[in-house]
Amino acid sequence: MDVYQGAVASLVPFFVAERAYTYAAASGIVLAASLLSSVAQPVFGALTDRRPMPWLLPLSTALGGLGIALSGLAGSYALTLLCVAVSGIGVAAYHPESARAARIVSAGSHRAMGWFALGGNLGFAAAPLLVTAVVAVGGLGLTPLLVVPALAGSVLCLPVLRALSDRARTGPDATAATGTEAGIAVGIGAGTDDGPSDDRRSFVRLSLAVVCRSITFVGLSTFIAFYARERTGGGTTAGTAALFVLYLSGAVGSVLGGVLADRWGRVTVVRGAYLVTVAAVAGVVFVPGPAIYVFVALTSIGLYVPFSLQVTLGQDYLPTRVGTASGITLGLTVSVGGLASPLIGTLADATSLRTALAPLVLMPALSWLLARTLPEPVTAVSSSTSPRTRPVRHWSRGSR
Repeated sequence: MDVYQGAVASLVPFFVAERAYTYAAASGIVLAASLLSSVAQPVFGALTDRRPMPWLLPLSTALGGLGIALSGLAGSYALTLLCVAVSGIGVAAYHPESARAARIVSAGSHRAMGWFALGGNLGFAAAPLLVTAVVAVGGLGLTPLLVVPALAGSVLCLPVLRALSDRARTGPDATAATGTEAGIAVGIGAGTDDGPSDDRRSFVRLSLAVVCRSITFVGLSTFIAFYARERTGGGTTAGTAALFVLYLSGAVGSVLGGVLADRWGRVTVVRGAYLVTVAAVAGVVFVPGPAIYVFVALTSIGLYVPFSLQVTLGQDYLPTRVGTASGITLGLTVSVGGLASPLIGTLADATSLRTALAPLVLMPALSWLLARTLPEPVTAVSSSTSPRTRPVRHWSRGSR
């Protein structure tokens, strides 16, 4: 599925080349993909809190691919926006339910959730290679070929649905933690005799930190191909390479985040990653020549070390609304970054890309400030927990 999130930014240079879009118009395409997704993901998350919807996995995967496949055939700018918006809805429907399923299978393991995030990052990394291989050969008219991974992904979801169904009927997590009908349940979170409790204040601060992170990542992913070509004097290959490094390094960061969190705790790792990212983004913006690729890699690692950790933190801050928490941390706050892209594009049209990207240095610094006083929720997770007994959670200030 995340191939199609990465495909939007990967298609932007081709839209500019074939249709002579301005930076602002091109960033509007990213906005269209993000806008409906940012609104819809919490809605889908709330729905999955009420009733598990595993059938959304194959359906949303197909929808995400269909929108991207049709975007190159759309003759007008408005139709192009509509197509990528349809893809965004598919992404919105997929993430909350997939995060819920991963939470069940991983039993709340930070490292396992890091591997779950790795899959998405590999999809991001594959996007520029896939789009370039298809569109550079035959132009935007070949975008229908990009639906093939979606069809394959939908088929691969089917055995997952069977496994989740079997687990819901026979496994220890067969009863939903929120008291909904028997089915797929998270089985992770907080619980005492008084029931689970939400820490909404911490969740809001976490969500704002993710928004700042998202602005940085979406801004870079939208314009890094143009900027790398400008800073290195290279052509299309230089831009594609920068996107590939950005997305692939995110895969490294996702796995690294889970490993580090097992040792030092999630909040401590999140804070440290954002401090590193401040310097890395400054390097991307201000260091000339091929060294930009090194700083792109460091930026992506710094942005993705906290990625899966923020998802599980959000779920632990809102243990009674795990689907909603997933929809917000994976969806709304991430997609909100797309709202800033037209502003960056407009500023780039009026000044330069370097000037437009410079404010992104401040975003991870704001994320660090917001995460600085977050508490660390500690969950005692047991795979043998009975359907009616939830693990006990307590709060500690700072790292574990």
